[in-house]
Amino acid sequence: MRDLDLTTLRLFVTVCEMRSIARAADQSNIVGSAVSKRIAALEEVLGVRLLTRRRHGVVPTAAGETLLEHARAMLASAERIRRDMQSYAAGVKGQVRILATASVLAESLPEDLAVFLQNPDYRTIQIDIEERLSADVIRGIKEGVASVGICWDVADFQGLQTQAYRTDRLAVVVHPDHPLASLQSMDFEASLDYEHVSLSSASAVQIMLKRQALLMGRQLVERVFVSNLNAVLRVVLANLAISVVPVEVAQVYANVQSLRVIPLNDPWAQRRFAICYRGEALLSPAADLLVKHLTSIAPS
Repeated sequence: MRDLDLTTLRLFVTVCEMRSIARAADQSNIVGSAVSKRIAALEEVLGVRLLTRRRHGVVPTAAGETLLEHARAMLASAERIRRDMQSYAAGVKGQVRILATASVLAESLPEDLAVFLQNPDYRTIQIDIEERLSADVIRGIKEGVASVGICWDVADFQGLQTQAYRTDRLAVVVHPDHPLASLQSMDFEASLDYEHVSLSSASAVQIMLKRQALLMGRQLVERVFVSNLNAVLRVVLANLAISVVPVEVAQVYANVQSLRVIPLNDPWAQRRFAICYRGEALLSPAADLLVKHLTSIAPS
């Protein structure tokens, strides 16, 4: 099989997204016949039909949908390569890409990175951070999307090397008028009498909460789903539902908005985060320096 060229893959993705060869050609500033010729050559190289022609455009076949997923990943990798090389051309001598969960990003990671970057010895290092769910953090590290990942240590790290990072404690956050507001601490089971606002149902916290509820013979009732922790706390502030979030995140909001933060007594509510990577030998010098910095501030 001949090598796949990025220009053709980029055109294929554009055709799939626009559902039209003509519109894709206009957007790419080339003639439609050239796009059709490239797609036909791609189908010949791969030995499968990639597009189905319809009256008002085209749609990808099952094979085309699979190629579309791979093509997007390849183009994203190529873009990261371009950005990284531009950084070196601009004088940046090292770049570290980090995948981290929302809790990690909302707590102390930004401050820890600031301390690292303020070191004069590291002034030529650039850091790129992306928020992902725990499972996607691990998948991204295994696939080489980033060199360093940080997430809750209950995750399945699938053979990745890990180092301890910081800890936090989960708490129930409620409106000051809520029936639970007078409690100083509580067991998670008591929260199951009320509706919750949650992040993605695929997040490590939500999976844990549902598992614990099932072990108690109960069900976690999720009334609202939102995309970030700030939105979670805004829903609680509106007294629409309660939520389980890290104390360290909720306390900042509570100090301003008078929300009540009630630490959970359950043993699993004391969380430990872990730094993960494919192996020390595979870390770049900049990534190795960063991992050593982050692990040096982990509680003993």
